This record gives sequence, C-alpha cells and structure tokens, in this order.
Amino acid sequence: MSSAEIPDIPAEARAGVHRGPLREGEWVRLTDTKGRRHNFELVAGKRFFSNKGHIDHDELIGREEGFTVTASTGGEYLVFRPLLSEFVVSMPRGAAVVYPKDAAQIVAMADIFPGASVVEAGVGSGALTCSLLRAVGPFGKVTSFERREEFAEVARKNVDQFFGTPAGESHPNWSLNLGDLQEELPRQQIRCDRLILDMLAPWECVDAAAESLYPGGMVCAYVATTTQLSRFVETVRAHGGFTEPQAWESLVRDWHVEGLAVRPGHKMIGHTAFLVTARKLAPGERAPRKTRRPAPGAYGVDYTGPRPADMPAPEPVAEVVVDATPEDVAELD
Repeated sequence: MSSAEIPDIPAEARAGVHRGPLREGEWVRLTDTKGRRHNFELVAGKRFFSNKGHIDHDELIGREEGFTVTASTGGEYLVFRPLLSEFVVSMPRGAAVVYPKDAAQIVAMADIFPGASVVEAGVGSGALTCSLLRAVGPFGKVTSFERREEFAEVARKNVDQFFGTPAGESHPNWSLNLGDLQEELPRQQIRCDRLILDMLAPWECVDAAAESLYPGGMVCAYVATTTQLSRFVETVRAHGGFTEPQAWESLVRDWHVEGLAVRPGHKMIGHTAFLVTARKLAPGERAPRKTRRPAPGAYGVDYTGPRPADMPAPEPVAEVVVDATPEDVAELD
C-alpha cells in the first residue's frame, strides 16, 4: 500500500494519533544508537542539532515513520511519532507526572469507558489528562480542577501539543478549571461517572465525591505515602456510602534478553504511588458488614484516624499509680 493510500485516523476520534507520512506541525521522536531520545515539532526550513550533527526537518517531512536518518556527521537516528507513554515522560513539567504504568492502571481499574463523564482533581502536568481524554473518546468529557495557575498552564500546553489542538482553541471534550474541587463540585453541581483524586489530601474530598458521583460510579485516589493511603482508606470506610476500598501499587521491571543471556534488567520502575478505588452506593444504602474482623490492635487506643461505624474508640486504660518507698523497691530487687 502506497503512502497516499494509507487512511489517517479520523479527526473526530480525537486520539492524538496520525497515520501516513509525517507532516509539518507534528511532533517526532528521534532515538540514537545509545537509546537517547529527542522530541521536537516538525517545521519546514528548520534544523535539529545534536552532538551528532544536524538534520533538516525537510528530510523528515513527507516520509513514513519508522525510518533511519543520518545526521551531518554520521550519527544515525530512528524516527517515529511519539507514543503517549513516551510523550508524557519527556514533556515539560510543572508538577510531577502520573507515570504510564499508573495511568494504565487508573484507566483499567477505574474502568474509564468511552462516553464517561470523568472529574480529575489535580491536573499536574497533564499526563493523566491525556490518557483520560483518549479513554472517554469523542462522546465523553473530562473536567479537571487545579489550584495552581502555573500548573494549569503547563498542563494546557502539553494536552494541546499531544492532541494537536489548533492555536487559540482547546480540546472540545476537556474543561480545565482553576479552583478547589471540594468547593467547585457542589457549586457547579457536577455529576460524574468517575472521580480521580491526585492531590495531597484526597480525604478532604470524600463528601464532595459522594455527592457528585452517580450510583455505581467510582472514586480513585493516587497517593504517594502510606500515611496518605491510610487516611484516605479509613475516611472512605467511615463515610459509609462506598464499597470497601481496594488499595494496591504496581512495580515494573524490564528484562534483558540476548540469546542465552536472559535476566532481569538493571533498571526498574519501583514505587511511584498507591492507588485506591471504591464504588458509590445507592443513596441510603450501606455495604454488608465485613465478616473478617480487623487485626487485634488495628483500631486500638493508639489509632487516632477515622473509624468505621462499627469500630468505636476503646476506653483508655486507667493509669495505676503505685505508692512505694525506695526501701520497698530495694526489697523487691
């Protein structure tokens, strides 16, 4: 099939992906023989410079991706359009990005479906937003809330860059709002199927999430530390309007494979964050009580966080004061 016969992805899909020859205005990813990568926008008449020489953008425009190009001093580069997972780890950052392994888990385990209405709190640099927009498709909607204007601006530029949004326009399925989700959800009376919380204190938004989510909807929190994880899970439990929270993390290890030399790679993407999901119950309903009791001491006198309704705080043990003289202690010794 010739280049002219390769059909492009319909613009209505809003996928941020193209088929066919590379064209001016698209971003490309060059990878050298040592695996070093460079992303840049194709502009007619411009040159790309590196320690391996220069490459004219005009040499790339009009060619099918997946070819090798030689720089002016002999260095070779493999040329492709960047994948979403490649784009998000190299794009400009205002805040830390949600790594592809976690974004994939959120899309799958929070069941982000085409046509869904998704609310995202904490837009960061827009990495997760790109995955959410692709997952909801042309009939869905993503509404993002960000407290910091500088982060919101970085995210807007990154999302527009990936999806190729024309200058002066915004993605038609995305609404980016400056403000606190805890206040804005009730004020705007937003209803949604999925609510993603990527923020420092997601437990503060549990009540707002319960009001906003449709019955059967899901809340998903992305938290970095065990203390955040515990506080969010226990707050969801204590609320009573959700199913039992499910918490996990994912670790990714690559492998080196050459003939008989098959071993784990030297690099690993270890802990990045914990994920927690729970489903919204119908109004006035409660989930059946768990039959397995918590571990002894789990909600003892030393625990000070939120408590499930059936776990009242225990009475503190009274301190016993013994009136003993030094002579009495000496006799015991």
